[in-house]
Amino acid sequence: MQRSRTQAEIGIAGLDDVLSGGLERGRVFLIEGSPGTGKTTIAMQFLRTGAAQGERCLYITLSETEEELRATATSHHWDLDGLDIFELVPPESLLDEEQQQSLLYSSDLELGETTRRIFEAFERVRPERVVLDSLSEIRLLAQSSLRYRRQILALKHYFARQNSTVVMLDDLTTDVNDKTVHSVAHGVLRLEELSPEYGAERRRLRVIKYRGRRFRGGFHDFSIETGGVRVFPRLVSAEHKGSFERTVLGTGIAEFDALLGGGVERGSSVLILGPAGTGKSIMTLTFIKNAIERGERAAMFVFDEELGLLIERAKGLGIDLQAMVDQGSLVLQQVDAAELTPGEFSERVRVCVETHGARTVVLDSLNGYQAAMPGEHALVLHVHELLQYLNRQGATTFLTVAQHGLVGDMKTPVDVTYLADTVILLRYFEAVGRVRRAVSVVKKRTGPHEDTIREYRIGGRGLTLGPPVANFQGVLRGVPILVANSEPVGSEDA
Repeated sequence: MQRSRTQAEIGIAGLDDVLSGGLERGRVFLIEGSPGTGKTTIAMQFLRTGAAQGERCLYITLSETEEELRATATSHHWDLDGLDIFELVPPESLLDEEQQQSLLYSSDLELGETTRRIFEAFERVRPERVVLDSLSEIRLLAQSSLRYRRQILALKHYFARQNSTVVMLDDLTTDVNDKTVHSVAHGVLRLEELSPEYGAERRRLRVIKYRGRRFRGGFHDFSIETGGVRVFPRLVSAEHKGSFERTVLGTGIAEFDALLGGGVERGSSVLILGPAGTGKSIMTLTFIKNAIERGERAAMFVFDEELGLLIERAKGLGIDLQAMVDQGSLVLQQVDAAELTPGEFSERVRVCVETHGARTVVLDSLNGYQAAMPGEHALVLHVHELLQYLNRQGATTFLTVAQHGLVGDMKTPVDVTYLADTVILLRYFEAVGRVRRAVSVVKKRTGPHEDTIREYRIGGRGLTLGPPVANFQGVLRGVPILVANSEPVGSEDA
């Protein structure tokens, strides 16, 4: 592996991307966060990466025992070959019982002894990468902010003369408001753990400062898995612009193509709105089937429905999803919104587009996606970046949103109609003693479209559309009024 002379890679691809390559060599960095946020895991990955590159690495621990650190490594199936671990036992614990009770050791002597032993460990190993875990013990020994700051400055200047890259950990258990190290450190990384009302805990990180470096700002989701930490950098669509031909893609259904003004433009987004049961998922499957028949690849992310049930339903309509998956043409994934962070979901979509080569992407539905987001405002921003990214990659995106209600006025849980290039509206309506379905295109940025309303049906032949409904008014409200004495919809066999 080629070693960078200026960058010390952490070895976590997403985090190195956030930091624009890693940590600047010969500097002191701070990773802070409450207990359990992943500081030790990141620090150990930092050292293991250095050891793999032939660098000398030292882990100085004041808070955990060497046995605990090795147990952590074992849980991730790591070996610690090439790492020196120095367990710094507090000075008072080395004294016999009589000395412990004599109170002869002041905090000054304890702090000085601790610092001396840190320097001795460093001189013995002469490491290029150092982790100091954690600053809370040093802060307790210092007893005042002034002495604590002086001690941190002394450590910084010592390590700077040795040209070592140092990562200090702080668990924020003593004084959360003490920002002493922020001004001293070359860079500061903050880890946070969020506890939603339902579902697993969620972790995110943010680079608070990094002198002289343009880093990726904002919060980035991350997870702790067997094998280490995975970081999912915040998606910035402007960084992913590709070139492709904006052709018009047909649906394979002549009436549907007429309604859409010829079809859907490649690299655009389509939003399908309608109440539950109107066939939004089936309509997206029609687009997937047509894309795969053109020789393209597709991806479908299902939030609401169990995959087995969806596959069986599709079979009844002549669409064999399992065969598409088996032949490698379709990526079909179940998404548990309670367990998945938005950043991780974006990463999955990117893998499907950039690795699998998917050119048709379906998100079914946005209602389930909303459950993964902290609020409607964040959801709209996240969907905006995701759609912009997909559009710039030449992927055609289909989103479904289930509206509240069955007939009459409909309420949408989150309004993203202004983000989509095309909006397809589905409705129930009652006519001639039957409940029927109607479809219309209410928006298309990329060209003209029919302004008519067509009845459609879902059966063994899949999706079929009838001629425009020209004899009724109020179809979209669900309670139409007959304005001509003729059959308003297609035949019973349509």
